[in-house]
Amino acid sequence: MKIKKFEFNMFPVNCYVLSDETGEAVVIDAGCFYPEEKQMLKEYLSDNNLTLKHVLCTHLHLDHVFGNPFLFQEYGLRPEGSQQDEFWLDQASAMARSFGFLYEEKQPALGRYLCEGDTITFGDTTLKVLHVPGHSPGSVVFYCEEAACVFAGDVLFYGSIGRADLKGGNFDELREGICSHLFTLPEETRVYPGHGPSTSIGYEKKNNPFFR
Repeated sequence: MKIKKFEFNMFPVNCYVLSDETGEAVVIDAGCFYPEEKQMLKEYLSDNNLTLKHVLCTHLHLDHVFGNPFLFQEYGLRPEGSQQDEFWLDQASAMARSFGFLYEEKQPALGRYLCEGDTITFGDTTLKVLHVPGHSPGSVVFYCEEAACVFAGDVLFYGSIGRADLKGGNFDELREGICSHLFTLPEETRVYPGHGPSTSIGYEKKNNPFFR
């Protein structure tokens, strides 16, 4: 599996394009806000002859869904995420105003609700959905056992964990979910977070200050 990481800048956020030898691909957390960022993502898909099959959301906070309207317009794909986070889509404009800027794009409705244990397939690749709430009620991560990696959204970071003070957040739930769902994965599993550099399960189990 090939992983392309984009770092978009309105709120510095990581967006990932996953693809395999079949030419099928998924986007995880389309945080592209500026026109040039949207064009960059589109050109990458086109230049690599990729067929986009899924638009996946680890959660529905504004910075992770900026690009969903664009991808819906360009490829006709509705985003996929947790029903428990769906309320955030209606609050996108209000959330933007709370950060001091205007955002009036209408977010497309979810095309599929993702739940614990679901699988997502593209080409010859399978991702497993793990529900790890606490940063948001519907936070999910995407685990690819074959590639030994997990796309963790804002659940687990290099040396840190997600904030739990936004609506629906719960610190104890987040910490417990990381222990039960992520720290049970093989230690060599690479963690690709929603912000900042990648890390590994083994490193975080040994060094993350929230688990000492």
